[in-house]
Amino acid sequence: VQLQASGGGLVETGDSLRLSCAVSGRSFGSYIIGWFRQAPGKERETVGTIRWSSGSIGYAESVEGRFTISRDKTKNTVYLQMNDLKPEDTAVYYCAARQIIMNVYKIWGQGTQVTVSS
Repeated sequence: VQLQASGGGLVETGDSLRLSCAVSGRSFGSYIIGWFRQAPGKERETVGTIRWSSGSIGYAESVEGRFTISRDKTKNTVYLQMNDLKPEDTAVYYCAARQIIMNVYKIWGQGTQVTVSS
């Protein structure tokens, strides 16, 4: 499985942005795809996750209600729709994958920078 994140940019407070994570590989039906972010000087945090097969989704409290994760099986892509962006959302965003039976995300895409100006 390979991942490629895209869609970051510079936006203003209150704006929206959609990140994409293109998933490729032999088979990823047994995978969970996660979105993570890391701001300068801070630890990486989980934004949310989606189970590829069932579409089951979970969010971090800090983004619930503003961010939406979805997936398009026809395009093998996972999306992170971010609404009402705040300066504290500024970070490098990553998508990653792990097998359902594993606890560690071993497959990471390159990050995409999201900067929210105040």
